[in-house]
Amino acid sequence: MPIEVEVFTSPGCGKCGRAKEVLRDVARELGEDRVHWREVNVLEELDHAVALGVLAAPAIAIDGKLVFTTLPSARKLRATLLSRLGVVSP
Repeated sequence: MPIEVEVFTSPGCGKCGRAKEVLRDVARELGEDRVHWREVNVLEELDHAVALGVLAAPAIAIDGKLVFTTLPSARKLRATLLSRLGVVSP
């Protein structure tokens, strides 16, 4: 079963574009069949963002739980996703 990742963004957010880029690259590396992701505009899905505890963008939720409240490094995001997949990262 693939991991479901949501990246919370807001219009005009400079770091949000970078967050999408990092997540897209890591998801491709790990396999899009193993990591599904989507962008969530906090203005369009405010109730969903608030329910997860998102206070600022960018933020990243994994399998319905807020995991990163700021943009993580690609290395940290990759390690977290590998851990969720049950793979020990080198």
